[in-house]
Amino acid sequence: MKKSNLLTVYIVIAMIAGAILGYFVHENAEAATIDSFSKNIKLLTTIFLRLVQMIIAPLVFTTLVVGIAKLGDLKTVGRVGGKAMIWFITASLMSLLIGLVLVNIFKPGLGIDLSNADLNGAKDVMGKTQTFSIINFVEHVFPKSMFEAMANNEILQIVIFSIFFGVAAAAMGDSAKGFTKALETVSHIILKMVGYVMNFAPLGVFGAIAAVIATKGLAIFIFYGKYLLYFLMGIGTLWVFLLAVGYLVLRNRIPSLLKRITSPLVIAFSTTSSEAVFPKLTEELEKFGCKDKIVSFILPLGYSFNLDGSMMYMTFASIAIAQAYGIHLDVGTQLTMLIVLMLTSKGIAGVPRASLVVVTATCAMFHIPPEGIALILPIDHFCDMFRSATNVLGNSLATTVVSKWEGALENPEKV
Repeated sequence: MKKSNLLTVYIVIAMIAGAILGYFVHENAEAATIDSFSKNIKLLTTIFLRLVQMIIAPLVFTTLVVGIAKLGDLKTVGRVGGKAMIWFITASLMSLLIGLVLVNIFKPGLGIDLSNADLNGAKDVMGKTQTFSIINFVEHVFPKSMFEAMANNEILQIVIFSIFFGVAAAAMGDSAKGFTKALETVSHIILKMVGYVMNFAPLGVFGAIAAVIATKGLAIFIFYGKYLLYFLMGIGTLWVFLLAVGYLVLRNRIPSLLKRITSPLVIAFSTTSSEAVFPKLTEELEKFGCKDKIVSFILPLGYSFNLDGSMMYMTFASIAIAQAYGIHLDVGTQLTMLIVLMLTSKGIAGVPRASLVVVTATCAMFHIPPEGIALILPIDHFCDMFRSATNVLGNSLATTVVSKWEGALENPEKV
């Protein structure tokens, strides 16, 4: 069995073992013990995610700069970037629209049990939205210091700096080739580190699943079963849409792509972090046949502009909260909300529980009680698993489709 397939098996085993242990603790321990267990076991997840986070900033910088420099002139950068943005904007709007349509059809908010609101969790999320404004949005997008952006893992700021740096390197031509070659070597070293870090993935998955099941228990699905079911129908619809469009371009290579990204999908699903698989996804897409210069350019952009699963959830959750409070939003207001979400979501790449932060800010903007976020928090972890995996799928398709459009997708996969 291939090493990547073996890792996937270990991760699935870790998920099952974590769920069993978490359920045992939830059913047999006292509240204080459960709280202590959840905090301690989640350290395994924290270790894994921190190991991944230490790689992301240097990897985004080196790969994006090298990718842009390899593309050559500004005309090529603009052409490839333009194709990517067409995909990103179209996919984002469709994701938001799918969430909007389905939440109006199924009305999941009407069935939310108001007595199960997670008020403490809501306070944590609302605390992150107190300074959310246009000024804060701009400050979050444009870095004042590259070192500060890298220290805080501000992906979007790193992307902005790297684009300028890469374009400048490309403009210098041959005189910058030595430096570009050195950066390429650094990126390969970091990708080598990815293999070492991914060995810790099963432990991270085990800790994440055990902690949430121990705290919430399986009974959470009884109260929120319909909400989760309708959300999964939305995610399923989005997957069908993304894969159908991907098939129009990639044709019979879609199954091969899905097989190649199975491990990143499972890791993102179980850790609720699409960011955690960025380094691994870079490696797998290059093995699939995407040219490194395209992967290096498109994938970091996708992590800032193309979070399809999160987009779909934002409209779904925002309107579900309004339904729970009996607030009617006309079609015009909902479409305005869609545009607002389309814009504001671009400024929170890399923010923990970013979808909830944007949902809370949007609710306040449209006079929906922002504390309503507490109503969906109990089930949010499970929703986050699916939207994280969907983010990975969306960015994988975006990168491979743009590669195909550019004639930079090789037929034989690398071993």
